Amino acid sequence: MTLRFCTSSLADPRDAATLLGRARIGLTLPAGGSPVPVQDIAAAVLGDVGSLAYEDLYADPPLRGGESEGIRWQRNDELLFGVITLNEADFAAEASVPGKTCLQLASEAAYRRIFRLIDSQGLPKLWRIWNYLADINREDGEPGGLERYRQFNIGRQDAFLASERCATGNVPAACAIGLRSGPLSIAFLAGATAPLPVENPRQVSAYHYPATYGPRSPTFSRGALVHPAGQEILFISGTASIVGHQTVHPADPVRQCRETMENIAAVIREANRLRRSAEFSVSAMTYRVYVRHAADFDAIRHTLQGLIGPATVTYVEADICRADLLLEIEAMASHPLEERT
Repeated sequence: MTLRFCTSSLADPRDAATLLGRARIGLTLPAGGSPVPVQDIAAAVLGDVGSLAYEDLYADPPLRGGESEGIRWQRNDELLFGVITLNEADFAAEASVPGKTCLQLASEAAYRRIFRLIDSQGLPKLWRIWNYLADINREDGEPGGLERYRQFNIGRQDAFLASERCATGNVPAACAIGLRSGPLSIAFLAGATAPLPVENPRQVSAYHYPATYGPRSPTFSRGALVHPAGQEILFISGTASIVGHQTVHPADPVRQCRETMENIAAVIREANRLRRSAEFSVSAMTYRVYVRHAADFDAIRHTLQGLIGPATVTYVEADICRADLLLEIEAMASHPLEERT
């Protein structure tokens, strides 16, 4: 297969020659460089799996990589994985312009750089993006003390539009998660072919949210099917307890967990309607679960185990894009590309 995923507590990759990139999750992350792009996620790993988690992407060789405008990247002939980390303070001078914030400028700059890189590499289609920023729910800056997630959305969408990308419809799967502190960190996977977006009939598409959620809508699809050679991959974006465009079950982590999985099941049903390979199922996905309050972890894990069975899950303590959301779940799965059954 062209692309495969591995989750473990081991620092050493299973096959270093085919390691495309990785995420490292933990409050105390190892020092030193890496020969591949690495996204460091400074957050506590919950459960009894150890203090560090590694999620690795493997791809068919030959692999080659480099660095461009602060993006560390690696690719083969079909796909590219990259990571960019920007300090918001570096944009303080530009943020003196009325109506601009450091985070807005940093997110716009990061995405503009990503688009320039993937265009220059001939792999111009974004498939999946992982966004992490500090204090995602804090209100600061101008205008009017805008929530930081909303500031990020302004910069992200401005970059999409300036780079002549669609900001609705054919957009990549993504998540945006809050950490206690640290820089803006974005990891992305891109390819030569466009993703097939998958929406959720239970929810308003994020890019069509009403203005009550900010001056720019979030730029992502609920899921995406991508097709490197001989393979079909389903990426499910960060998903929460939202029906229509409204949060449901505030202050109840168990009911939010159940509602979130109803939404993931709905995305999987839509993906199965569009699929070109075998059926996708809830129990055969790989999950990353973000939990706002560690005290809710046991209840969430118990609830989720009853819904997904023995699927692979990494639990991370982190903030969600709305202050009333207690958890968010993302998922992925891969099949050989063959005639559908």
